[in-house]
Amino acid sequence: MLWHLIGAIFAGLGAAGIGLMLRFISGKRLPRWIIPVCAGLGMLGYQIHYEYSWFSQKQGQLPESARVVSIEKGGAFWRPWTYVFPMTTAFSVVDRDNLVPTQVEDHRLVEFIRYRFERQYVDQVTHQAWLMNCTTRSQLPLVGEERRPRFEDLSDVDADTPLFQALCTEE
Repeated sequence: MLWHLIGAIFAGLGAAGIGLMLRFISGKRLPRWIIPVCAGLGMLGYQIHYEYSWFSQKQGQLPESARVVSIEKGGAFWRPWTYVFPMTTAFSVVDRDNLVPTQVEDHRLVEFIRYRFERQYVDQVTHQAWLMNCTTRSQLPLVGEERRPRFEDLSDVDADTPLFQALCTEE
């Protein structure tokens, strides 16, 4: 967060320098208010770039075995451009190196942990253990240290979803 603030300040200073140089080149025909306007636009531009590059930056920090299985996009009223170009606000990841596949009768089961990254003023990372039945295409969360299945939250998964593809297909 501190580095983000320092980056925004330096982007503003750099853009203010460009405004000052434009004013100097024009023989001071440009008004003086061009300098703070350029500084504000530079800081706003840095903030927009940071918000839209957050997902690719976080994705680049993940290990090779991690697969992004869902992406959430959204907007905010104080960022009106996000209604036209929604930005990624959260995404979920499965690490294929930590899958625990088992075979029970005719059912192929895969135990996995889903990590959810959420963009806030300080990035939030949560995780939840899950059990996927690849044969019936259903999943349910595992709760507690002993990872008890919560059967009331059993849900079906489509075969073409990235989650099912990451867990139940061989690469």
